[in-house]
Amino acid sequence: MSNLRPQADHDLYPPQALRDYAMIADGERGALIGPRGEICWLCAPRWDSDAVFSTLIGGSGVYAVTPEGRFVPGGHYEEGSLVWRSRWITETGIVECREALAMPSASDRLVILRRVTAQEAPARVHVVLHPLGGFGSEPVREAKRDGGVWTARVGDLYLRWTGGQQARISTTDSAGPQFLLDLALDAGDHHDLVLEIGTKPLTGRPVEAARAWASTEQAWDADVPALDNTIAPNDARQAYAVLRGMTGAGGGMVAATTTSLPERAEEGRNYDYRYVWIRDQCYAGQAVAAAGAHPLLDDAVRFVGARLHADGPKLSPAYTISGGPVPSQRELHLPGYPGGYDRVGNHVNRQFQLDAFGEALLLLGAAAHRDRLDEDGWAAAEIAASSIEQRWQEKDAGIWELNDRAWTQSRLICAAGLRRMAGAGAGRSRAERWSGLADTILADTDAHALHADGYWQRSPEDPAPDASLLLPPVRGLLPADDPRARATVRAIKEHLAVRHYAYRFRHDDRPLQEAEGAFVLCGFVMAMAEYQQGNENEALRWFECNREACATSGLYSEEYDITQRQLRGNLPQAFVHALLLESSAYLAGGAEF
Repeated sequence: MSNLRPQADHDLYPPQALRDYAMIADGERGALIGPRGEICWLCAPRWDSDAVFSTLIGGSGVYAVTPEGRFVPGGHYEEGSLVWRSRWITETGIVECREALAMPSASDRLVILRRVTAQEAPARVHVVLHPLGGFGSEPVREAKRDGGVWTARVGDLYLRWTGGQQARISTTDSAGPQFLLDLALDAGDHHDLVLEIGTKPLTGRPVEAARAWASTEQAWDADVPALDNTIAPNDARQAYAVLRGMTGAGGGMVAATTTSLPERAEEGRNYDYRYVWIRDQCYAGQAVAAAGAHPLLDDAVRFVGARLHADGPKLSPAYTISGGPVPSQRELHLPGYPGGYDRVGNHVNRQFQLDAFGEALLLLGAAAHRDRLDEDGWAAAEIAASSIEQRWQEKDAGIWELNDRAWTQSRLICAAGLRRMAGAGAGRSRAERWSGLADTILADTDAHALHADGYWQRSPEDPAPDASLLLPPVRGLLPADDPRARATVRAIKEHLAVRHYAYRFRHDDRPLQEAEGAFVLCGFVMAMAEYQQGNENEALRWFECNREACATSGLYSEEYDITQRQLRGNLPQAFVHALLLESSAYLAGGAEF
């Protein structure tokens, strides 16, 4: 008798290097697709729900469309969209699978569209649909086929699958039923698979593939602008598409699609980013404003303004996509992505981050500049400014979410936000009050956190430079020729830069690249800082170098390992795409407010 156990999903479809993944998204949730056509990560019905496909972090549950035999994988996005085309060169021809989450979307129901095509020769394709609720703990039940359409339950969710009428059900003792389908396609033929997942029974007619594809194409065409006023329009459009795909109907944009992907193997720096960080939302809104008065700017203002009105000086650093509190961190008891853990929830719910108020003011000021700020927005700005007045002398966790200190960047970005709003048509009384408060904060920060060499140091007790301190001058706190701004750029280039990649700060005495990956966001900010100071060639070098620090799909994670040329951290990281968009507009010369 054989002692071999059936191979689990995460053995059959093991994790790949992050550069090999693509994402499809519809604003309410997103899925990661690997090089063998495996959807290895999808939380349903929303971003922060439990996963139904979770092999990415060692769970079970997968939805794979894979050619038989040997192949070389590839793929690309259709321009200005998150419609992905998986592409495999096989020994006999080319097979493609066009993939998307259907749009327009709904918060309680998702539709995965997959169209398999044999491009040049007959092809055989193997399909595995194995949904498991609760990160792999809840198997399929009540599976039945009626008129060629499969229906089933997984946890509290309802499933309906069309195009798989010839599928057979295979059951393993450990992981419950899965649907297996073998497709044989003649040259030029295609086959549609449509998977619906909802929180309620899926009544009525199943989604018709051609109609869903047409509405999805129309939605992306309508939602993503041309962005011809940037130095890299194609990349800027793709970045905008990523931000759109990660922004829900309520205006909130999640920081990343995934949880627990490690920033550095076995060092504990892996977190759940499936929530809306106020800071990241403000970065995205400012980036869009730099390129024009596009709808994602209004979304950002709407979400951030609502949180300010609701919570005032007790503004949380992050919220769920629906504006609720972020749950506390817990572990799932899964193997995790190699080098990482299996965490959901986030301890950010216990933090105070002062800079969120400054970023909110910068966002609202950018909206005012674009004539997109209504009375509620101005009231939100008053709340943010008053909150800074109350709390700017408190210690906070800062932009990097570390131990509470009087972080220099938090205070300076608040001063920058106050100055921007003061110059945005606030009226004389408010403008004088906000400008005066900015002057007070700046003077106090200079007195306690200006290094003897002329640059701003991390905090009064920490004399080291920090790449986040590039942001306040870029945001208009100081003129480009201010000696403090110039000294800060010089210090960061000297101490925190390697080959036009920037690191956040120095962790210890190790070489920078051994402690963590280069922070791609900081590289794009450095491009803007160099441009602001008149160093256009250097600005372009920084921009181009960091623009290349992406996956083969064009997605960016938080960090880039310059030694191994690998992505690190959760994927995709929205704020990196935001800063690519903003720097692309900024370097074109039209983004200053």
